[in-house]
Amino acid sequence: MRSTFASRGRRVGAASLGIVAAAALVVGCSAGGDSGAAGEPSDELNYALPANATPNWLMPLGISGKLATHNSSLIRAMYEPLIAYDGSLGTVDRVADADLADSVEFADDGLSVTITLDERTWSDGTPVTSADVAFWFDVVKANRSEWASYQEGAMPDNVASVETPDESTVVLTFDQAYNQEWMLASQLTLIVPIPAHAWTVTEDGGEADPALAETAEGATAIWDYLMAEGEDLAGYQGNPLFDVVSGPYTLGSFSDSGHVTLSENEAYDGDDAAGIPTVNFLPFTSGDAEVAAVRAGEVDYGYIPTGELDNAAQYEGLGYDVVNWDGWAITYLPYNFHHPDMGPVYSQLYVRQALQHLVDQESISDVVWHGAANPGYGPVPQQPDNKFLSDEQRDNPYPFDPAAAQDLLEDNGWTMGSDGTYVCETGIDCGDGVADGQTLAITILTQSGSTETDNMFAEMKSTFEEAGVGVTIESAPLNTVLGSIAPCEAESPECTWELPFFGTAGSWYFGGYPSGERLFGTGAASNFGSYSDDEFDALMQASLNSGDEDAMQEYSAYGAENLPAMWLPNPVYQVSVIDQGLTGTEQDSLGNFHPQRWAWGE
Repeated sequence: MRSTFASRGRRVGAASLGIVAAAALVVGCSAGGDSGAAGEPSDELNYALPANATPNWLMPLGISGKLATHNSSLIRAMYEPLIAYDGSLGTVDRVADADLADSVEFADDGLSVTITLDERTWSDGTPVTSADVAFWFDVVKANRSEWASYQEGAMPDNVASVETPDESTVVLTFDQAYNQEWMLASQLTLIVPIPAHAWTVTEDGGEADPALAETAEGATAIWDYLMAEGEDLAGYQGNPLFDVVSGPYTLGSFSDSGHVTLSENEAYDGDDAAGIPTVNFLPFTSGDAEVAAVRAGEVDYGYIPTGELDNAAQYEGLGYDVVNWDGWAITYLPYNFHHPDMGPVYSQLYVRQALQHLVDQESISDVVWHGAANPGYGPVPQQPDNKFLSDEQRDNPYPFDPAAAQDLLEDNGWTMGSDGTYVCETGIDCGDGVADGQTLAITILTQSGSTETDNMFAEMKSTFEEAGVGVTIESAPLNTVLGSIAPCEAESPECTWELPFFGTAGSWYFGGYPSGERLFGTGAASNFGSYSDDEFDALMQASLNSGDEDAMQEYSAYGAENLPAMWLPNPVYQVSVIDQGLTGTEQDSLGNFHPQRWAWGE
């Protein structure tokens, strides 16, 4: 059996107990067209999507609820970013072959950056120019509150002006000097040039008018049209918007059931060309169905549940490499601080401390995830160890201790009710806004499709209820969970969710600089639970303004201790089982897959 490339990740041997999130990534032996020893290389590859995780967004302008990794990976294959970062080369760094920039030069005073574009064309033969970068800024600035990556003060607010001195040059002037590492790795990477010559339209069949985007009214009308087209999954196939791409693939077909085909962009003139002309992305409604497809050789690259790792030798015998895919990520449950009843309860730090004391992270990691998850105690990734991580987060300020949890609650006015659940005692101040007689009972909405996730919350439910905290578990497909948890106000009818879980493969994957302004900054679009803390905001801002490593460590420490969310074990992204005839499968720790780099070997 051929040895596994070291850069792919940690190898999982036949005796390994487990590794995975929701499902483990797998590759069927020769399914896409008889690859490797089973036959001649094929022009196609079948990739099995995770169970219950189906693509539902291909517009390169993200909105809330559409940020799942499988969406972003497909988008990157069709629309290259201005600056590309990934972890597929062993470190998280810029991969210039996968972006549209030729050079990036920061001014000596740090107040501006000059970006020169590669000589590239869109798939219709029109050159990619600085106007396409300016167009992105026009529509995002005019609609920033709807853009999922928005956080007040960050992109695009931190860009005071966008100049295009010629077709190949963009000069961005900032409102102040920033940490250049953060700006390059976490801000400029958000910019995805979009085709001004084709997308400056507001209706089907409309004639493109690039000048329209230069007014706020016009940019809003364009945004509204593009968002409506993005929501129309049934209309993706044949939509002329998706015929104009910059990446190595174009859209071949799209079913609203989740079956997607990418076809080689024959006009692609970049450095990250497709290695396989056609890649089919196959949806599955259950892990069992996916395993059956893998064993039957119907997929070349897909997923298996963690429990199947006891059968690793069988997969190896079928011609697969089994590889652990680690992620640069954190996993957490956001509290909905605006929930009409429980929001005031979650707003009490002592309550969050008590609940954190009830999460037995070490046991969950070792037993439920079979060693395929690592405890996480704060807002900075802990695997691998890194310069951003504080000692306070490393040391776990709230270790598993049910007695300590009960002491915190009882010291703050909660008494055990007759049904074994804590109640805020009438006449006792349990904290601002907490009603007399309030029951400490939480509801968790969790993504379906993973035995490990189900078992984790079953264990937590048992532990919490034994300690006096009521727990209700509800489950739904990942897309449903993500679509149900937009930031909300208490009086809004949709503000009924409490603690959502979308972290079977890790809740949030960072760019190269793991700052948290998009997750926990006041008003940030991905701050689902509406957490707001002035000191935490100040620490996040300091980490963005300064290159001082202490700034990130102070942010790490405060997040570990102040608990903007409930910290949970961070599962590995996937366990890959890869056809031995497939090359270019080095795993990206940022959680993206890069189908253009896959190829059938000799």
